[in-house]
Amino acid sequence: MIEYDGVSVSWLGYATLRVAGDGPVVYVDPGRYGVLDGYDGGDGDVVCVTHEHHYDTNGIRAVADDDATIVAFEGINPHRIDRDVERLADLPFDVRRVDAEADIAVGDAIVRTTAAYNEPDGPHVRENGEPYHPKGLGCGFHVTVDGVSVYCPGDTDVLDGHARLDIDVFCPPIGGTFTMNRHEAADLAAALEPDLVVPIHYDTFEPIETDVEAFAAELERRGVEVHLDG
Repeated sequence: MIEYDGVSVSWLGYATLRVAGDGPVVYVDPGRYGVLDGYDGGDGDVVCVTHEHHYDTNGIRAVADDDATIVAFEGINPHRIDRDVERLADLPFDVRRVDAEADIAVGDAIVRTTAAYNEPDGPHVRENGEPYHPKGLGCGFHVTVDGVSVYCPGDTDVLDGHARLDIDVFCPPIGGTFTMNRHEAADLAAALEPDLVVPIHYDTFEPIETDVEAFAAELERRGVEVHLDG
């Protein structure tokens, strides 16, 4: 767990992030690959899900409070998921669907979204040239808790507009293959000039293994503070 201006930011593994202050507790993309096995949570007021690759209803149930609100990207379709998941409509929580341009209040949290996708002519595509994350599949989340803004761009390349955001804590995916790699994430972090960087979405399985220490060293040479969690 990392503390920033009274708000804790915890990377729990894979893409799972927990943000908590004196007010609401927010989770982003909870679960998958055993990262929440044995997790004693159940305190999440807001649970954000970027896209169906990270849609894990067991994970949602593990972190969500009884009165939680689920903020899910509108494109999530359980019928396309080859895992055992429940429909959003069957979950015992309030569900709010969002597109990639949302700006909403959820209790005392402010939740904004950004586009998240792989460019068709970029490096993060399948052998047939299809992006792993085509445009319209998911979003990123820019969450403000107790006045602290935390940005998780989702499973995405670096896109036009990312560098113009005003954020305190930046939580980029750095594993490459399916998302920006550590060099691309470092360039974006240097452009954003956040107060703190907490990398996520790396080392969970072989295709996203990376040298996180080298990522941290690269940013520290550029005057950007990095904390490694998890």
